[in-house]
Amino acid sequence: MSEINQQIVLNSRPDGWVTQDNFKLVEGQIPEIGEGEILVRNLYMSVDPYMRSRMNDAKSYVPPFQIGKVLEAGVVGEVVKSQNPKFKEGDVVVGMLGWENFSKSDGAGLLTVERGDVPLSYYLGVLGMPGMTAYAGLVGVANLQAGERVFVSAASGAVGSVVGQIAKIMGCEVVGCAGSDDKVDYLVNELGFDRAFNYKTCGSIAKTIAKLCPKGIDVNFENVGGEIMEAALWNMRDFGRIALCGMISDYNAKDMTPGPRGMGLIIQRRIKLQGFIVFDNPKLNMEFVQKAIGWLAEGKLKYRETVAEGLENAPSAFIGMMKGENFGKQIVKIA
Repeated sequence: MSEINQQIVLNSRPDGWVTQDNFKLVEGQIPEIGEGEILVRNLYMSVDPYMRSRMNDAKSYVPPFQIGKVLEAGVVGEVVKSQNPKFKEGDVVVGMLGWENFSKSDGAGLLTVERGDVPLSYYLGVLGMPGMTAYAGLVGVANLQAGERVFVSAASGAVGSVVGQIAKIMGCEVVGCAGSDDKVDYLVNELGFDRAFNYKTCGSIAKTIAKLCPKGIDVNFENVGGEIMEAALWNMRDFGRIALCGMISDYNAKDMTPGPRGMGLIIQRRIKLQGFIVFDNPKLNMEFVQKAIGWLAEGKLKYRETVAEGLENAPSAFIGMMKGENFGKQIVKIA
């Protein structure tokens, strides 16, 4: 085992868009473990939009990253040393660990997963937080029913792509938007969306949604916010529901932006708007994983990843993901 543990720390807090200067690659010793602890060799890590808010020194549902400290991410890793009876050498674990080659942990929050036909990286995507988020938003928040009409923003991303497929499995009509023609083609011809459009080239987003959703939207699964959320709001049906998962359009803004216009429609059309976090309902998350494994085996659920090779490329992978350069879930292969 190499004596060097590469790590990426937060070098400075971003002012607007994240840059490479906000990260720093350092080298340290592989940590020694004590009683009750394990050493994990990190194999894959996830970069996700929520990490951007953790780079700010602001109170949120998770503590902010600290300058000079190793960043955290969802990680799949292999236990290489253990002094914890719950884990043995060779176990594959999933949970929050560091942007580093090796992480020390007391095991809290780590789950053991089986090696099998499913790639281990899937536990950071379709079988992990993004997939769980999709299911929790549709089933737990929006109470999606068969025959309803669903609109998904950022539909080719890690969450949105699963949202659309679950909605189709549940017997719904699905329309999505994405940022390139290739992604639109992927949504319709590979994932089975009924219709989709490129929000960068369509002209009026509101008019495009009205054309593709002529009977309106029952459920808007919102990942973007801003202009896209406003356009969807104007096309909501009476008693529609908005599952507010993310607002990536605002994450790099230096100042708070005004909310969508037309908020009075929420009253007129009796629309339910609810934000949510994937950790709200652990039971629902486990229910999803069991269903998703079956859907993957049956070919009902498809999944795509963009993989960056090497821990040193994690910052550029994160920056690219925030700009929408990834296709599907952005993963970093560490080992």
